[in-house]
Amino acid sequence: MTTATAVAHSAEDRIRVYVWDAPVRTFHWLIAGSIIVLSVTGLYMASPFQSSAVPATPQFLMGWMKVVHFYAAIVFTLSVLGRVAWMFLGPPQASWREFVPVTRRRWRSFFKTLRYYTFLSVDNIATVGHNAVAGVAYTGVFILYAVMILTGLGLYASNATLGSPMHVFGGLAGLFGGLQMARFIHHITMWLLLGFLIHHLYSALLTSKMERTGELDAIFSGNKFLLPGEFEEALENEGLRREGSSKA
Repeated sequence: MTTATAVAHSAEDRIRVYVWDAPVRTFHWLIAGSIIVLSVTGLYMASPFQSSAVPATPQFLMGWMKVVHFYAAIVFTLSVLGRVAWMFLGPPQASWREFVPVTRRRWRSFFKTLRYYTFLSVDNIATVGHNAVAGVAYTGVFILYAVMILTGLGLYASNATLGSPMHVFGGLAGLFGGLQMARFIHHITMWLLLGFLIHHLYSALLTSKMERTGELDAIFSGNKFLLPGEFEEALENEGLRREGSSKA
């Protein structure tokens, strides 16, 4: 049985629960920031909106866009790989089990939360980390990350300099139907991730306001705030046990 740590009571007798550790928060912001940089530079590379009236060499605008795009891609790829590794090395709230429902308890939580989200029930389910529906949704997001990385590596390999070790990824584009199709999938996946980014921000703002658990602040501090009854229910729902709680 895994654990959840409650370290204090806050305003309104809420329990402060440390949910998101430093690696999770760091990977989250690196991935989010790199997606924004990749989207801006990628859109310019696909359809330049600024032309130069002088020779390209002193301006090097497209060149700088590509350089920034490639370095942001490195940050994105390493951050995604790091987060995946932390799913197996980190604490329970960072585990892959938060994303893939593998227990009956998690499946029950999934269907109960889905009924709540689709307005078929007024009863929501308390959770410490991600609820089961959010976990499955994030699994889909990580699949999009994988598609983005694989198509990006395939596209980069096609333009890599002679002798570059990146040519080892040259066959990846063929898995997606060739360079043109890989580029199209890469572009569409970008829009899907941007759409998720907007929805994710909206959901975090809404949840933070409606549930008053500090959901939005948690990605900065790592802490959520639950009422004692909510905390006990969340532990039971997720099969956790309580450790180290104390009043502030």
